[in-house]
Amino acid sequence: MADTLPNGSDAVIKLSAVELALGSGAARVHILKHVSLAVEAGESVALVGPSGSGKSTLLMTMAGLERVDKGRVLVAGTDLAALNEDGLARFRGQNVGIIFQSFHLIPNMTALENVAVPLELAGRRDAFDRAAEELALVGLGHRMEHYPSALSGGEQQRVAIARALVARPAILFADEPTGNLDETTGREIADLLFATCAERGTTLVLVTHDNALAARCDRLIRIHSGVVDANDAGLAARSAAE
Repeated sequence: MADTLPNGSDAVIKLSAVELALGSGAARVHILKHVSLAVEAGESVALVGPSGSGKSTLLMTMAGLERVDKGRVLVAGTDLAALNEDGLARFRGQNVGIIFQSFHLIPNMTALENVAVPLELAGRRDAFDRAAEELALVGLGHRMEHYPSALSGGEQQRVAIARALVARPAILFADEPTGNLDETTGREIADLLFATCAERGTTLVLVTHDNALAARCDRLIRIHSGVVDANDAGLAARSAAE
């Protein structure tokens, strides 16, 4: 049975009393401290806070790229702690898209090949047809055979967006998606992200230092020194105690 937010809507992401430290010995740093929050299906949420506050680590935890030390992480009804590394990879391939600030495209692959990768890994026979459709939707139908080095920063991020969305994931995570772009290009990329997620009903969780970008989200979750502001968490008090 799905967990719910206080207003009764389904919570597609739910963290309960999450703790995470990184490093070892004297260098070990407590990054996330008793974090409890929920995100509603179809909601757009911005994780905001000072540099080093734990925003990106929190995002990676939700995406299953960081394992927590304590607490519980439920994403799309799945307890991530119950999955091994192969299981997590399959889960991400089926449910999650991720966009990074620095694009993370494979340099020796064309735009089309980059976008097709997630579908090829999933064994989809129509991987290249679907990738071509997705590139056309982000305005790059004429650049499919170009390599990343021949694309502008904005075009590379459009390829990254197409790759993240080609499998039609329920949830899209974006870590500073406009951070390496100029103001005009960043605004265009933001327009594309929000329009596509709204059209598909995709849940969007993004990390940003850009106040204008954060303001476009349905809700802000503020984090300071690994602690989430309880007023922003959207999680019933009973859920945090479970």
